[in-house]
Amino acid sequence: MERSALFALLILGPLFLSATAQARDLRDIELRRLFEPTPAEVRAEQQGRIYIYEGLNEEDIARAIKEQFKRVDSMMFIRVKPTPVPPTPGPGGNPTPAYYQDDGC
Repeated sequence: MERSALFALLILGPLFLSATAQARDLRDIELRRLFEPTPAEVRAEQQGRIYIYEGLNEEDIARAIKEQFKRVDSMMFIRVKPTPVPPTPGPGGNPTPAYYQDDGC
């Protein structure tokens, strides 16, 4: 039993860390594209391309709508992370987990 647990930790641990780093990298790419698009990205949007942003915070989206309003028609937001509210006690006194708004797309 101990060998299989050690094996799982050695194999699955780096995969989990890699996935976490990739998610952070994707967020950085999406925020850069949202607030500092390259000229090529702007041209593509002007030609009708729509970019789907996934898992951004409500605050980021509100900022984008204010600062990038002329580009809003080229943006779609899915799995939006709502603004955090103070944690409420769940079963056993533990705070409730974070959730995503999912429109079913």
